[in-house]
Amino acid sequence: MYDRPIPGQSLTAEPKNAPYENPPQITNPKEALMHHIELLSTPEATDDILFFISDLGVDVKTLAEGALRQAVMGGVHSIDVSLIIGPVVHEFIRGIPLAADIEFDEGFEGKKAREETMYERNKFRSQKMLEELGIAETPTIKQEETPEEQEEEKPMEQPNGLMARKQA
Repeated sequence: MYDRPIPGQSLTAEPKNAPYENPPQITNPKEALMHHIELLSTPEATDDILFFISDLGVDVKTLAEGALRQAVMGGVHSIDVSLIIGPVVHEFIRGIPLAADIEFDEGFEGKKAREETMYERNKFRSQKMLEELGIAETPTIKQEETPEEQEEEKPMEQPNGLMARKQA
């Protein structure tokens, strides 16, 4: 976890000493993708991914970025190759908790957007359940306007400083 260079290390250490300062081992994106899929397909890696997602609450985006950064720091491939294969590695990691039927966070949306999405999903599920029970019409609740909607537009104040333009 702390296998990173300290700030200024490249100025004091011997050049080309770190793996990320040398040419990468893999330059072909397809080969790099196969390398990552082989590593992530092992039972140990699958168990680790499920542990991080289910027990620690780490999102899929963070796991994918971590795996790709580790490969760049280790000199396996370049950052450019990481950007090319990143979406595929993300989808591969995403498939692991999906197959295990575990709820997870993808890491792309904020907490508020996630809550809104969950609310809409639950609303859809409840409507579907009511339809299955034969209750077609659901009572609708009229939502009151929020204070933001009630606020009227305030007229713009005229600037009156030394450099303000005079309006005719």
